[in-house]
Amino acid sequence: MTEHILYATIAAVLGTAFTPPAADDRAVVAALDTEYQAAVKHNDAATMDRILHPGFILVLGDGRMESRTDLIEEARSKQITWEIQDEEPGSQTVRVWADTAVVTAKLRIKGSKAGTAFDRTLWFSDTYVRTPAGWRYAFGQASLPLPPK
Repeated sequence: MTEHILYATIAAVLGTAFTPPAADDRAVVAALDTEYQAAVKHNDAATMDRILHPGFILVLGDGRMESRTDLIEEARSKQITWEIQDEEPGSQTVRVWADTAVVTAKLRIKGSKAGTAFDRTLWFSDTYVRTPAGWRYAFGQASLPLPPK
């Protein structure tokens, strides 16, 4: 956090915008994506609302699309009961290009929706964009379920 104060001070003195180094961005986005996954697992609509970009879209492996509103309402109504909603340890990779970051990881999900149980593993890519309010999750894409090991 001290580094962010330093960057803001430099930017104020120079009168220009200053972008923190990519290594710092990677850490910030990685932590934000982990926080988002935990919010989904706990149906924490308030945290999801804070992290999701207003124009957010999720494209699922079967081609269906879900909006920010869809996901937040799903969490509020607790349509899904999550038992597992966790990234496979060591699978998360964060790539940053200026004001865009992409997180990829393998995700295990297990739970039930409307009384129907599910248990699968998939890959996802989450795209974050830097906004005046900080990084926001703007676009997600999930693979079809991976074959069992």
